[in-house]
Parts: sequence; C-alpha cells; structure tokens
Amino acid sequence: MIAARKQLPAHGTMVDSARLGRLAIASLHTELACAPKPGLVTPFNSGSHDDMDASTFLRSLFALRHYFTAVARAGAAGAPFTVLRDHGIAAETAMLAATAGINTHRGAIFSLGLLVAAAAERRRVHGHAVSGAQVCLAVQQWNDALIAAPLDPHSPGQRARARHGVSGVREQAAAGYPVLRELALPTLRHALHSGLPRDAALCHTLMQLMAQVDDLNLLHRGGAEGLRWAQQQATTFLSSGGAFAPDWRMRLQSMGDAFVTRRLSPGGSADLLACAWFLLQQEGV
Repeated sequence: MIAARKQLPAHGTMVDSARLGRLAIASLHTELACAPKPGLVTPFNSGSHDDMDASTFLRSLFALRHYFTAVARAGAAGAPFTVLRDHGIAAETAMLAATAGINTHRGAIFSLGLLVAAAAERRRVHGHAVSGAQVCLAVQQWNDALIAAPLDPHSPGQRARARHGVSGVREQAAAGYPVLRELALPTLRHALHSGLPRDAALCHTLMQLMAQVDDLNLLHRGGAEGLRWAQQQATTFLSSGGAFAPDWRMRLQSMGDAFVTRRLSPGGSADLLACAWFLLQQEGV
C-alpha cells in the first residue's frame, strides 16, 4: 500500500483494493448463481460436467478471495505485468489445490485479474471509477508483455486454439477486450435498462456471447462442428426474442438438455459474462 500511496495524483484518493477484490469474487459468484445456462454449472445442476458442481466452484472462489485484492493492489501501485502474472500463477496453484486439480476459474484468473488490475490503475490515475470500456482499454498498457508471455501448449484451450487457428483471451486482452466493450457491456446495459431481472439480463448477454465468440471450451469439447452448432442455438434463441420473450427460461432449459447430450459447455463465454458484470458493477463503487 506504501507504493500505491506514493503514486497517487494530488487530486486522487486511495484505491480500495479490497473492495475491488470482493467485487470480482461477487461477480464470479453471480455468474455461477445465474440459471439456466446451457451446459454450464449452476446451483441446480452440473450441466455437461461430470467432474465439478457448484460446491467445486465455491471452494475455488474461497481459494481465490485474496488473489483479486492482491492484483488490484498491484494495479494501483503501477506494477509491471510480470508481477500480475506471478499473482495469477499463484492463484491458479491455489485454485487447483482447492478443487483437487479441477480447472474451474483459469480463464477468469487471467481476464478478470487483468481487468481488476486495470480498474485499480485507472482509479489511481483519475481519482475515481471509470467506465467499463475505459477499464478494458487500459489493459492495453501491458500489450508487449502480454504478447511475449509464454503459453501452456498442453492446456485444452491452447490445443484447440492452435488446431482451429482462432484467437484466444490473450489476443482479446491485447486488443482491449473489444468483445466486452462492443458486445457484452452494451447488451447487458440494454437488458437491465429495459427492465429485465438480473438473471434474465445475464442469460441474454451469455447468449449474445455464445452466438458471436469462438469459445475455446466449445472447440475443445465439440470441435468446429460443436462450436457452430452452439452458435446457431444461441442465434436462434436471440432471433426469437431472447430473454425478452415470455418463455425464455423454458427454452434455455430445453437447450441445456441438448448441450448436455452433446457434452458441450461454453466456459469461455461464461468467463466473459462474469467480466462484463464486474465491469458494470465497478462503475458504481
């Protein structure tokens, strides 16, 4: 905190890193609690997953509770990307220890961690919260280090990325998360401002992400055919009114049955949904 205090502008205030950390955990819990989500873990079922359930995610969240505060503190102190990466590696180790080796939040540790650090850094510079879009763009300050950072070629996501020639979260981060700025945040804002309840707004936004994102989890589980099928399912749901239609919940539950049959799970889209919720909520705190 001493380093953060030294770098505060004359007009600024201390960045509440702990509050940002709690908000990040709350955003991941909001995503977990949201239902129905085709193929994904909710408090009511495990979706397409045989190796995890809601309790697995809760153990992971408990293990990560200090990570997001630490990465916010690092962002507020103007720490380089190597420091953020070290925090992320330690967080992944803690997650795997808590879940007996099951990957529940690897994508969120990366993307949400970067966004939390960027939100803290922007607050230090401006002395107040900034828009979600500005937080996304602030991630670009770590571009060179992001591109140079080594990847794990043996992870399922990286294998799918290499096999199908699609971009991943690192490229999204380097570009300032355009999928969040241009798709997820506007969709979520519109849904909430239009009067949809929180779960409906989140599910509607998830479907928009599924329809347009090359989700590496879907590619890993179902290949290009599985990804195209899932995207078409989401597109059909949206073209029929999405969560604005009165029967939206029943339609998503039916879609979920089909996802389970195909063993598909849009985990990458779920990570982005949690990030979008965090970005929106941090504007008001």
